Amino acid sequence: MRLMYRLATLALALALVGALGTLTVRPSLSGPEKDELAESFAFEVLPLNSAPDGARTERETAPGLTHFAGWISAVGASGALLDLRGLGRSTDVCLVDPRDDSVTLRHAPGSGADGYPVVALVPEGLPYDRTMAPMGCVPADVDEDGDLDIIVYYWGRSPVLFMNTAGPEATPAAENFTAHEMVEPMQVWNTTALNFADLDGSGSLDVFVGNYFPDGARVLDPDARTDTRMEMQQSMGLASNAGHNRVLLTAPTGHKDTPPAFTDVSAALPEQVATAWTLAIGFQDLTGNGVPDVYLANDFGNDSMLVNHSAPGDLSLELVKGERNMATPKSQVMGNGSFKGMGVAFTYEDGADLPRILVSNITTPYALHESNFAFVPIGEGSELLDGTVPYTESSEELGIARSGWAWDIRAGDFNNDGTDEILQATGFLQGEHNRWPELQEIAMGNDQMLKYPWAWPGFSEGDDLSGHETNPFWVLADDGRYADLAGVLGIAEYDVTRSFAFGDVNGDGLLDVVVANQWQDSRIMLNRVPDAPPAAVLRLVRPGAAGDGALVPAIGASVRAGGSGQPEQRHQLYPANGHVGVCDPIVHLAAPHGPLRTTVSWRDADGGQHTADLTVEPGTHTILLDDDGTVVVR
Repeated sequence: MRLMYRLATLALALALVGALGTLTVRPSLSGPEKDELAESFAFEVLPLNSAPDGARTERETAPGLTHFAGWISAVGASGALLDLRGLGRSTDVCLVDPRDDSVTLRHAPGSGADGYPVVALVPEGLPYDRTMAPMGCVPADVDEDGDLDIIVYYWGRSPVLFMNTAGPEATPAAENFTAHEMVEPMQVWNTTALNFADLDGSGSLDVFVGNYFPDGARVLDPDARTDTRMEMQQSMGLASNAGHNRVLLTAPTGHKDTPPAFTDVSAALPEQVATAWTLAIGFQDLTGNGVPDVYLANDFGNDSMLVNHSAPGDLSLELVKGERNMATPKSQVMGNGSFKGMGVAFTYEDGADLPRILVSNITTPYALHESNFAFVPIGEGSELLDGTVPYTESSEELGIARSGWAWDIRAGDFNNDGTDEILQATGFLQGEHNRWPELQEIAMGNDQMLKYPWAWPGFSEGDDLSGHETNPFWVLADDGRYADLAGVLGIAEYDVTRSFAFGDVNGDGLLDVVVANQWQDSRIMLNRVPDAPPAAVLRLVRPGAAGDGALVPAIGASVRAGGSGQPEQRHQLYPANGHVGVCDPIVHLAAPHGPLRTTVSWRDADGGQHTADLTVEPGTHTILLDDDGTVVVR
């Protein structure tokens, strides 16, 4: 009898475990359902570059870091799409290739425009040696003279501004870009993210610099045997010993080809934010007060939501955090997570006033299996001004909680139906020898040991950490959940990807993608959607400070379009949001039923705010947002 009772108890326990296990299985689409959903998408993948002479797969580091140089060498691939020649489409690419630490301007394959020799951006006349390596390039018209300049940021030195001294329609050439320091004197920073926006509402672009390893740490200097500043993070979930993040306010001189005045106002950053291990910066005006709020995706600890209360010349950013209830895990509370923030993107549901905020984390199965974030609005943006966070975390419900070791994340409408798809970059270190056991060991070890490089296991060439993952292409299905269609579409490559840049390369009204890969060839994905509905592609510009008819991208402008049978769409123009990719500064709107009723809000060069209504036809247009509040469609 006792045996029968035990067997019955065991059977019941197994049944309960099985039932609970069934409840935890993630719902997914069947193969035929995925095939049907994928019919609205198609891509042609072209090589963007090839291996340079002497290509390497690992950087030379300070002596104390050589045993895990593979880990130290895991970032640096980035790309930007831009219209450098004034052709009205995204015909140019700025690419950073860590295999030779090059920063190049090059013709975008498939654009149909004339090609030109690759242009290398080298900071001639400034301190630059083997202890410095580029991490990203950001196109921005900082002197407001009508042509795009390039900001390049590095490990081993502070950023460099390459002033474009040619006209806005000139063919790129090395002699047309002159290098200038943004920080005097040059400092040893290790920067992993850089974004720009009008943070104080003055009308000029400001620069937010996200630094990683401590200031002064000579990470890439093989002679730095006694560098006491070099530390790893002092915690896997609450680290605050990184380099100082910086904010530089700018004031254009009014003269073309002249760098603006940069003023460091970094002291205004909250203490917790100042030394976070920042990997991505996102701007978005969530409160409606005309200046962008800031989301920082921070490695090894709390991400940061900063509510912007600034006035011209007076930076004021308030750190806010969400509220936890009994049903909410700690790390799913905005600003309270211990995960490894790597990327951030914003996407608006049909008709929504607030965007969803998407954040990449590490979600590799049987490893550091955290969760991506999808913060969904549950209130009004104005609540942020009072310190309340009107967001809840819903990545599991949306089906995008897990994707791998994820980096950049970007949202865009690839089939012109008014609903964004999501691309996510994945992968860390590609090799043949799985080193996850060693990484798990130090991740679960005593935090007191983490900051010492000698305590870290070896990660070097041939080792693998999430190196055989594919980049998800998330598409929203009818059930309200996203499905990864990368495999069905033939774009699921085992690339180790760091960033994406979106733009319209060939002017066909469809979004294309630059894919920047680490230690591998980068790619461009041309959008070949069959029979796609039309789109309106808008280049929003305003008069620049340099005068003489100079027009500059209206960074920070907000667009609301649709209604009367058209999908309702919202966009804010912040092309450098995310990890290290930079999109062409365009607003892409689906227009499946013809002309779109559109409302545009913007700041002029003096900080004045304007709002105007207009109707835009399908096609590509330049929209002049004038200082007197009028709008001209070109």
